[in-house]
Amino acid sequence: MKIIQLKWLPDDCAFSVFNCIWVKDASWVDKYVVNHEAIHAAQQRELGWLPFYIIYIIEFLFKSLKYRSFGQGYMHICHEKEAYRNDHNLRYL
Repeated sequence: MKIIQLKWLPDDCAFSVFNCIWVKDASWVDKYVVNHEAIHAAQQRELGWLPFYIIYIIEFLFKSLKYRSFGQGYMHICHEKEAYRNDHNLRYL
């Protein structure tokens, strides 16, 4: 995956779109971050790019309301659960 740096992103934030990893500073990106984002890229290929993000955003909003926390909402998104559960398994994909 190609790593693209955008200075306006928050620190320690990474996301994948179109098989690229977008970060503010690539110095902290290791093989596990790449694997985590590769899992999201695979999810996007399976669902389609637009449906993936529609589901992601809707689930984030509902889970954030449920847990009354953006952090907890984020950690309970099904896509994130799969990616975090498997980001240290470099053979997952």
